[in-house]
Amino acid sequence: MSKAKPGPRTDLARVRNVGIAAHVDAGKTTLTERVLYYTGASHKIGEVHEGAAHMDWMAEEQAHGITITAAVTKCPWKDHLIQVVDTPGHVDFTIEVERSMRVLDGAVIVMDGVRGVEPQTETVWRQANKFAVPRAVFVNKMDRPGADFERALASVERRLGETPVPVCVPLPESSVVLHAIEEQAYSFSGEKGEEVTVRPLTADEAEVLAPFREALLNVLGDHDDAIAEAFLADEPLDPEALWATLRRLTISGEVRPAFGGSALRNWGVQPLLDALLRIMPNPLERPPAKGTLPTGEPGDVEMTPDGPLTALAFKVQLFEGRRHVFVRLYRGVLEPGQVIRVGTSDVTERVARVFDIDAQRKTRIDEAVAGQIVLLAGLRHVTTGDTICDPESPILLERIDARLPVLSLAIEPESTKDEEKMFEVLGKMTEEDPTLTFREDAETGQRLLSGMGELHLQIAFERMEREFNLKVRVGRPQVVSRETIKAPAEVLSGVDRTIEAGSQVIELKAEVGVAVAPRARGEGVAVDAGHVQWEPAGYEPTPEQRAAVASGSADATAGGPVEGSPLEDVAITVTRAVTYGPASSPQALRIAAATAVREALSKAGGLVMQPIMKVEVVVPDENTGGVLGDLQSRGATIQGHDSDGGTTSIAAECGLARLIGYATDLRSQTRGRGQFVMEFDRFDVI
Repeated sequence: MSKAKPGPRTDLARVRNVGIAAHVDAGKTTLTERVLYYTGASHKIGEVHEGAAHMDWMAEEQAHGITITAAVTKCPWKDHLIQVVDTPGHVDFTIEVERSMRVLDGAVIVMDGVRGVEPQTETVWRQANKFAVPRAVFVNKMDRPGADFERALASVERRLGETPVPVCVPLPESSVVLHAIEEQAYSFSGEKGEEVTVRPLTADEAEVLAPFREALLNVLGDHDDAIAEAFLADEPLDPEALWATLRRLTISGEVRPAFGGSALRNWGVQPLLDALLRIMPNPLERPPAKGTLPTGEPGDVEMTPDGPLTALAFKVQLFEGRRHVFVRLYRGVLEPGQVIRVGTSDVTERVARVFDIDAQRKTRIDEAVAGQIVLLAGLRHVTTGDTICDPESPILLERIDARLPVLSLAIEPESTKDEEKMFEVLGKMTEEDPTLTFREDAETGQRLLSGMGELHLQIAFERMEREFNLKVRVGRPQVVSRETIKAPAEVLSGVDRTIEAGSQVIELKAEVGVAVAPRARGEGVAVDAGHVQWEPAGYEPTPEQRAAVASGSADATAGGPVEGSPLEDVAITVTRAVTYGPASSPQALRIAAATAVREALSKAGGLVMQPIMKVEVVVPDENTGGVLGDLQSRGATIQGHDSDGGTTSIAAECGLARLIGYATDLRSQTRGRGQFVMEFDRFDVI
């Protein structure tokens, strides 16, 4: 760690805050390594397959050859500064993509040139859509047999419903990129492709490029009359005018510029970097961040160094065993020693140090300004999704949603003397990762660690041992379940008992009528206690009594009638409340409402719901029949399969319980050549 000298503030107009995201194994970390090398941010290229990637700095990332945690760095390129966030591709670590997209101004979605859009591509695309992040497509691995740029773009249109616009068209046979806007050819030489030669197109290259340029001009002409008129009249088109229109459409999300190349073979990356400066917005061009004032009124936050501090904490991470917080500044300036408020709460803290971050390397800085992503030390209470603001100007920015875990494992320390240490370590790890949860089962006494999948939990155990020298014993996987009900039901029930509290006798008596009904999958639990018929006739309840009926009804939704698992997709309506004078205190009404709801749920009949996963399996054609049969034996619903280039992609839905250990079984069936990904879709009855 080094101390940075104070310098002039970065011109926000020359900043590009860009994330790189993809399906697992599409090559995004390999692309990031080239970006770092060509921009001079790194002096050597680290290869993922050698466990030496600069951005995959965790021991577990190097051992497994995948990205696990989003890493942040900065790259200078042609008088601009690109802040790069490399995100994981494996679905188990999707929270890293979610919280990164929340703070990005643009994204590059990397695709395999052979496979095009894959399941996790769709997931990261939805995450980018959620936060309206402008994005470009980089079709990677164009050196592979079977790679097809045009087919990859067609998959973007077919599976994502988007308009891809070809900008840099790859020629795999010569490792050349043809530029559809500049009408030039780019070739790459030198030991690592660092030398770029730009030359006019040959006649053959012009012929190859022609249909792609026509597709580009057609799309741009649909949104710009001057381009359309010049194109139809076969007049020369100014590249700057094309860039300006493409930039406007990219920022508005109407088109997705597409580039091709091979990061591993070192060609096609520099034209992408040049284009990012031209087509991606700077922080000042993004819409204001949405916030809520303490009064409940909306309060937009413009990206500017002026005004009271407003920032979003999007990630907590341990560096060298110490707690640090990643933040994106949206307004104002932040300096070491500054006192901040946590959102609109009464909690204030002092920022001890502010760092620039390059993967795991930290550099102390004297201030951070709006638009920057920085690392803060010294904050004990700030967690993922919290707003950091000026104590005199509290505001609450939109939080980051974390998905619920779907798989649990019983754990206990190998040594009883490590029990307290285990609780401490798990507290730190679950604070870092909101999709990792730890609880103690009230009935069995088991300690359960829950996560997004087998790999997610495996990485957690490896980190416990490496970082904290804590070894744990692990039980069999337990799939997280939910409960719903079979049919509607109505109940009138309540409480009628006397409690002795010392010398005082308290009578509790009340009745509550409720109706319960199943809801459609994914609609959640709804409690309506706003239209209650109070009895006796004419009785006017106190606000405390009304609140007690609502809270008692909500209390009973914590567990279903079969296993006590959390309730899902149920509508609860409180219809009546019968009072008996002073005995119908708020406490009595709360107990009565909870009792009535539990009895109604039991009468309606409980159903246990299991996690249903979307699955995509890619296998050699000769293994298709066997794999299909095996999936059906696991209760999977096959939704379709498609053969292309000697491999078959199978899309299916299957209960998670039947997929535990499937990766090993699939490798065995296909001699190591098959692979699959799964993503949580919904809870449903199997």
